[in-house]
Amino acid sequence: MKRLLSIELQKIWKNKASRVLTLTYFILLTFIALIASIKFDLGIFKLHLAEMGIFNFPFIWHFNTYIAAILKLFLAIVIVSMMANEYSYGTLKQNLIDGMSKKEFILSKFLTIILFAAVSTLFVFIMSLILGFSFSSYTEIGIVFSNLEYILAYFVKLVGFFSFCLFLGILVKRSAFALGFLLVWNIIEGILKGILTFKIFPDSNNASYITQFFPLESMSNLIVEPFSRLSIIKSIGNQIGMENSKDYSVHFLSILIVLCWTFIFTFLSYRLLKNRDL
Repeated sequence: MKRLLSIELQKIWKNKASRVLTLTYFILLTFIALIASIKFDLGIFKLHLAEMGIFNFPFIWHFNTYIAAILKLFLAIVIVSMMANEYSYGTLKQNLIDGMSKKEFILSKFLTIILFAAVSTLFVFIMSLILGFSFSSYTEIGIVFSNLEYILAYFVKLVGFFSFCLFLGILVKRSAFALGFLLVWNIIEGILKGILTFKIFPDSNNASYITQFFPLESMSNLIVEPFSRLSIIKSIGNQIGMENSKDYSVHFLSILIVLCWTFIFTFLSYRLLKNRDL
């Protein structure tokens, strides 16, 4: 496994575009810390984001993983390009000629996905600890390390999403078309969700039950938006008579669904590569 991972990392690092995108991704993650310095001073209205409690433990685990997950597209481009370059530069065929099996080839890609997700998760974990201890009003150990399920959900979300990107990269062979397909798939899920919610099941939760099994929707459900949890948002909602009954928890079923999709996409990637004449 170490040999396979080493081969993939060398390919990525020697490709200038992939190297730049990977570094850009981690640099952008650090920009989450800059949110703490954002202040709005408009006469009577004054707002300091850090003072709103976004970096309070344990809320910070929810907030940071949600924001960091938005940036995953940068690594998704690397994953898709990684596969497209195999076809463009002929390295896939050369690897197979040199004795690497197709199963090992897919395994090397999946190990790279796991590594990217693990490093990103560790990065967000450490950054959240630093920001939390710097700005949080609560630093008791029991509070600090509660709600860590968001970190697990973040890792699972990245692995699932990158596995989908790997499958698209193998299916389409061209990074631009693969990313375009990803966008189209997202739109299709959105349309289907709208039809199920407003047309077929307008008066029940059946639409939510069905759409939770969609690939991208299942990944999105792992970490729901955290902003409406903030006390200032809740206060505004109460003043205008809006009750917030949203469930912000990370559910085991959501994790299981994404893990199933991860297996499906990885398996389909292997079957597609195995049956394709290279």
